[in-house]
Formats: sequence, C-alpha cells, structure tokens
Amino acid sequence: MTYALILLPFLAATAVVTLLSARRPGFARRMRASGWTALVLIALTAVFDNIMIAVGLFSYPPEHLSGLRIGLAPLEDFAYPLCAAFLVPALFTLAPARRETA
Repeated sequence: MTYALILLPFLAATAVVTLLSARRPGFARRMRASGWTALVLIALTAVFDNIMIAVGLFSYPPEHLSGLRIGLAPLEDFAYPLCAAFLVPALFTLAPARRETA
C-alpha cells in the first residue's frame, strides 16, 4: 500500500466535512483563514520534515512514495497539514453549540 492510498480517506473526509460546513455563516472567511493556515503549516512542514529526514530521525521506503519531493520531504507529507487546516475549523463549525447550565 502506498502513502497516497492511505491519504485518500483523510482527503475525502476533509472535502466532505468542509463542503457540509459551506452552508454555515462565515464560510468564505473560514476558507481564507484555512488557506492562510495551510500555507503556514505547509511551510513549517517543509522546514522541519526536511531537517528531521536530513538528520536521520526517519525515512520512507521509496516504493511506497509517489517520488515527488519538496527537498527531502515526500509530497505525501504535506497532505496532513492541509487536511488539518480545513477539517478542524469545519468540524468546529458543524459541532453543536455548548450551552452553559445555570
């Protein structure tokens, strides 16, 4: 199994939940914020994954990768921060509001 196949459920869940949150108020604002957050997380992933791979903290079997890399980091590594940037705000938006008990 390749890392790309492992990512498919995460990417699909992110897309579905984000689309479900589109009917909630402030969707465009959330998408802008998620886009900026994704850029920052991807930049941090590029820096720190490259450092960790370079010093030998971990490696990836090449037969499970697409072959595309940003520096030493495989492209597949960048899907997780992308999913987090969009999925977490969408889930938070869809969660029911908590009511304080008196």
